[in-house]
Amino acid sequence: MKHLTKKAEEMTVKELASYIDYSVLKPEFSEDEIIALTKDGVELGCATICINPGYLDLCEPLVKGSETMLCPVCDFPFGTSSTESKVKQVEIAAKYETVKEIDIVANYGWLRSGKYDEVTKDLKAVVDVCHKYGKEVKVILETDALNEEQIRKGCHCVMDAGGDFVKTSTGFLTGFEAHGATPEVIKMMQEEVGDVCKVKGSGCIRTREHFLKLIDMGIDRMGVGYKSVPVVLDLKK
Repeated sequence: MKHLTKKAEEMTVKELASYIDYSVLKPEFSEDEIIALTKDGVELGCATICINPGYLDLCEPLVKGSETMLCPVCDFPFGTSSTESKVKQVEIAAKYETVKEIDIVANYGWLRSGKYDEVTKDLKAVVDVCHKYGKEVKVILETDALNEEQIRKGCHCVMDAGGDFVKTSTGFLTGFEAHGATPEVIKMMQEEVGDVCKVKGSGCIRTREHFLKLIDMGIDRMGVGYKSVPVVLDLKK
């Protein structure tokens, strides 16, 4: 949880952009679209560009020499691959110099089933590999699919596994109402993790008011889609 020295509305565009993982995850994006969006995120000074791992080679030259780095996703968006498969995925991604963090999806079907020990064990195997390469790990709980108890216990699974961030959503969940990073869910996660790990909100962050409110709450990072980035940063385009 960030301890702020000034209000979000007093921050510069660059300071606000440093909270953003610029989401470039839609599977239908062409390479030209991915290149253009990555360049936009770099120009704004976003913390990372969140991409699918198959585009690491494409995007690495675009961020080199900038303050913006890459954040590939692992086992996205379902989190249901075997542990061995997840470990291999992150080991490949973690070797890239431009990768700052890796976002992984917890097996939220297991969270819904109360299999918390299994979730922790699965996550720890991935976290250990990422940390071996000096990369931080954000764990997506997919909070819209969970009840309060499952969210709170999921946070403890992440902490017990040594994860660096807990994160709300993939943005690709179906079959549930989409609420994403509501202030209520962010507050709940902050209560559970304290200063043990950081909190990333993602999903349904589409207004400047919402974006600034979460910053003032002490959120550490936010995943924002390409259409919403200019809105939350109040860019006149």
